[in-house]
Amino acid sequence: QVQLVESGGGLVQPGGSLKLSCAASGFTSDYDAIGWFRQAPGKEREGVSCIRRRDSSTYYADSVKGRFTISRDNAKNTVYLQMNSLKPEDTAVYYCAAALLIHPIRALIGKEYDYWGQGTPVTVSS
Repeated sequence: QVQLVESGGGLVQPGGSLKLSCAASGFTSDYDAIGWFRQAPGKEREGVSCIRRRDSSTYYADSVKGRFTISRDNAKNTVYLQMNSLKPEDTAVYYCAAALLIHPIRALIGKEYDYWGQGTPVTVSS
């Protein structure tokens, strides 16, 4: 059974940092990409970042470029999202998701992903 488990969310002051983790398990075949998405109250889900398994290509939403970094540890089957210079508008529930096959152009589109975690909340507030 495929499982994606996020951790690392919490409350942080503006300008602070958090590192989210996404532990993947139960895959019977290799997934193509792991993506991070977020959804703030009253807003649509937004693609934040993605990393592809085959070549570690990374993709970022314009809103987080230069502040967020996605990485992976293959030995631990875990993907990380390092979030720096956090802003109140980064407040959301963050989800990781796995895509079995994805086109780079659609790397941040949620409908392209096959499996989802339960989410971890991030609140940026003073």
